[in-house]
Amino acid sequence: MRLLLSALLFITLLGCDKSASDSKLYNGGGTGQGGSLARFTIAGNYLYTVDNEDLKVYEISDAANPVYKRTVQVGFEIETIFPFKNRLFIGSTSVVHIFSLDDPSKPEKLSEAISPEVMRRCDPVVAKDTVAFATLRTNGPCGGVQSILAVYDIRNVAKPVQRASFPLTEPYGLGYSDTVLYVCDNQQGLMVFDIKNAFEPKYVTSLRDGCFIDVIPYGNTLICWVRNGMILYDISDNKTPQFLTRIN
Repeated sequence: MRLLLSALLFITLLGCDKSASDSKLYNGGGTGQGGSLARFTIAGNYLYTVDNEDLKVYEISDAANPVYKRTVQVGFEIETIFPFKNRLFIGSTSVVHIFSLDDPSKPEKLSEAISPEVMRRCDPVVAKDTVAFATLRTNGPCGGVQSILAVYDIRNVAKPVQRASFPLTEPYGLGYSDTVLYVCDNQQGLMVFDIKNAFEPKYVTSLRDGCFIDVIPYGNTLICWVRNGMILYDISDNKTPQFLTRIN
């Protein structure tokens, strides 16, 4: 178990920040952040992992000797975990669970965000300021008939409300850089949205250089996980990503 946790921690420490500014808020400024499809993450001196039903908490003040703290039951068919400020956003096939990290050793459930449009789906999630974005994929093993990008108002984190949606085809991971949101869609490519008005996302363009799975904006570089490798883009102008290189 110690070897496994050390390996996960090492990978995360070598990872890339979801965004340069927000990473300092929830990862202590020096800890890497995985993509929106991650099943483990670091916030401060704690490592959080999710399996099909539970959230596990480890203290990693001494990275070489992680200490198991507790297991918190979340729900069923848990898929992803994303930290933002003092919250954990945990995606499942039915809802987005929101947990407080006011006591980082003891996460407490605050609320659930659910889309009235899609009752069963796969949903990676990211959060930004007072809004959370989730891609709700309904095809294949996720069930349902309509895939969407859901926009949740989390100003009252105890009562999140869906404010907007955008139809998608087969979405996977997502990430943001300032006022631009990137959404991976297996059929429509890497979709770019203007989220200056967060509750009214505006579609800008799509890139079709590969089959996109997940993205991590890191400074002026967009790191994209695609089938059979990675693609890097220059996002100095974040609305118009410029192809840099492909890594197979």
